[in-house]
Amino acid sequence: MLIQCVTNSFRSEMLQGVHDLDTDILKMALYTSVADLYPTTQVYTLTGEVVASGYTAGGLVLTGVTITTGPATTTQPAPVYVTFDNPVFNAALTARGALIYNSSKADRSVAILDFGADKTSTTTFTVQLPAATPTTALLRFP
Repeated sequence: MLIQCVTNSFRSEMLQGVHDLDTDILKMALYTSVADLYPTTQVYTLTGEVVASGYTAGGLVLTGVTITTGPATTTQPAPVYVTFDNPVFNAALTARGALIYNSSKADRSVAILDFGADKTSTTTFTVQLPAATPTTALLRFP
């Protein structure tokens, strides 16, 4: 089972200054429907990861990391959100979800994505990330 979320450990570790999203290397690994990824997942795991010709265990480095600060109001602080380029895996595969993790920091988990159903590609597999806005970005801090 995959539970879509920003992991518990990542939220705590951000406040502790463990992660530096400007300089750390974040990766996305793909998983099958047999994977067990929950809010309590703390690190990258091979268990349930996709196995396919052309897919490398551990996934891909996320590129195009952008940290944006939105406008503040008189009653609300400025939201901050993080976006990435859509990762493209050059492999024919089936995946149910993904784990974003920080390979610079002992493979600590960041977020879990649930695609809602198995998704299959015959040549390349692109993960379409949500729009880069304060209310839809994958990682956001209100």
